[in-house]
Amino acid sequence: METIFSGIQPSGTLTIGNYLGAIQQFVELQNDYDCYFCIVDEHAITVPQDRLKLRNNIRSLAALYLASGINPESSTLFVQSEVPAHTQLGWMLQSISYVGELERMTQYKDKSEGKDAVSSALLTYPSLMAADILLYNSNVVPVGDDQKQHLELTRDLAQRFNNRFNDIFTIPEIRIPKVGARIMSLQEPTKKMSKSDENEKGFISMLDEPKRIEKKIKSAVTDSDGIVKYDKDNKPGVSNLLTIYSSCTGESIKSLEAKYEGKGYGEFKQGVANAVIDTLKPIQDRYAELVNSEKLDDILDKGAEKASFTANKTVAKAKKAMGLGRVRK
Repeated sequence: METIFSGIQPSGTLTIGNYLGAIQQFVELQNDYDCYFCIVDEHAITVPQDRLKLRNNIRSLAALYLASGINPESSTLFVQSEVPAHTQLGWMLQSISYVGELERMTQYKDKSEGKDAVSSALLTYPSLMAADILLYNSNVVPVGDDQKQHLELTRDLAQRFNNRFNDIFTIPEIRIPKVGARIMSLQEPTKKMSKSDENEKGFISMLDEPKRIEKKIKSAVTDSDGIVKYDKDNKPGVSNLLTIYSSCTGESIKSLEAKYEGKGYGEFKQGVANAVIDTLKPIQDRYAELVNSEKLDDILDKGAEKASFTANKTVAKAKKAMGLGRVRK
């Protein structure tokens, strides 16, 4: 069975974009792959974090994974910082990463632009991301298209290590979901929906109450045409809402266009809101049961133990290949 790895930062409550673009696919993939789902808390500290909020976000994210349908019996769910092999291999891969290729990463450019003091970890964290993936001999990594550049670097580092030292790492393939891969902001539909958006009207949190969801969707930016039609270039707001609607219900975009032909945006937006609310309700109910439970801790303990077993074996091979440590006489 092939292996999949995926990690999400606990830097805020997940959005409907995270669910439709990633977690929804994870639930399906876990039946056909050996899946490792990681809460990458060490990536989160590349920018300042409140320690108590970070810890709460870690628990919340783990509970949302499980509430969304991740099965701990068939998948491995764990917290990155609880498996030390991640930072060990991250440093080793950093030693074969080039400053130039790290500086070319789009996310580094975006997050460092105009700032006087930039954490060195913001520059080097793609090496840690590569370690996350390579530790588990991952064959496939499902990501949004904004992460494709980082995955290409991971492939480069794996090949560079294998060529320079020994054939240790599996070269992972990139998997980008065809539908819902990039859910856009409700207020700026040419920009990806983000849980860190300063404008809370721009995103729907997976824990938003129904009235709040309805209000956000009703205030979503559209246009003055009044025609429900998918046209990403000329009607980005309406196209984004159609993508959300289709991803929540499974109805094709064409059928939704036909359903709302001759009807205004008010009725259409209400339909989108109902679809999102219906999708999130069972997840929110299960989340409330899990987030402060001992069961959640037990699952994460077992996940870290299982992940460490695999990761430690990979690190041992990589250290031996690089010549690190002692050889007993």
